[in-house]
Amino acid sequence: MQRKPTTATPWTAGLLVQRYGIFIALLLLCFALAVMNENFLSTRNILNVLRQTSINGILAIGMTFVILTRGIDLSVGSVAAFAGVVAASLATTSATGTIAGGPYPAVLAIMVGLAAGMACGSLSGVIVARFSVPSFVVTLGMLSAARGLTLLYSGGRPIPALTEDFRWIGTGSIWGIPVPILLLIGTFAVAHFVLTQTRYGRHVYAVGGNPHAAKVSGLPVHKIRFSVYVISGALAALAGMLLAARTGSALPQAGIAYELDAIAAVVIGGTSLAGGVGRVTGTLIGALLIGVMNNGLDLMGVESYYQQVIKGILIVAAVMLDQSKNKQD
Repeated sequence: MQRKPTTATPWTAGLLVQRYGIFIALLLLCFALAVMNENFLSTRNILNVLRQTSINGILAIGMTFVILTRGIDLSVGSVAAFAGVVAASLATTSATGTIAGGPYPAVLAIMVGLAAGMACGSLSGVIVARFSVPSFVVTLGMLSAARGLTLLYSGGRPIPALTEDFRWIGTGSIWGIPVPILLLIGTFAVAHFVLTQTRYGRHVYAVGGNPHAAKVSGLPVHKIRFSVYVISGALAALAGMLLAARTGSALPQAGIAYELDAIAAVVIGGTSLAGGVGRVTGTLIGALLIGVMNNGLDLMGVESYYQQVIKGILIVAAVMLDQSKNKQD
């Protein structure tokens, strides 16, 4: 009996770009910056890029869960600021900023900060899931409410003099690797495992791909939609505490427009705004692409205004590519 010849999928340039375009773009950008500036590939600068990317990367991973279910979370920047000041108030030696009896152990401050972020996410999730209010409207309202709560809680003033134990999560290192980078890696690993290896992850994709079919199949659509906003709130809180720990004080104005960078990383990374399609790996590469671009432009002395222009072009281009894929499918 003759064996039938196997037909392998030809690796055309178009297929290569479609599958690995964002990674190729990151490599080309790194190569170009390395040629233009000899300091770009230094260990110190690489660690600096990763440290700066960690906050947006963590925000973007939480945003990925939301966008996979056809939602959006515009409140992550404000929630990050709120959680940051709440946690800082428990971990400061300042007499004007601390809660009575403080400072408290860093672990307690972090847990309370996470709870604050999850509470904000839970409120948004309930309104989106149970009352079917568009996520854009709900999280836009939470953006304003969380910012107002931040200003009320802090009295509109920064909370300085954070304890060394709390600051360690933003400035410490393990085996020479900064803690924020390790937290980003850990967050990515857990999110990747959840989305690719668990039943919950499959349900998230199912709800985003076809909510009606998911509901008919017996999936708890409301609970899944609720849960992704809780995840987003928790990761926003973690990012806010990292920011406060790194700078040494919690600023009530922190996190402004951070949601735009998070959404940019997710969309550039290939996650569809139509839901049900995307990978957290792409989100991480998208966050790295933005971080590398910002760092490279800074090294070359380019004004920050141009960074916003380039970022906007990247977002629009990514959405246009996504729309063209949807039409083809």
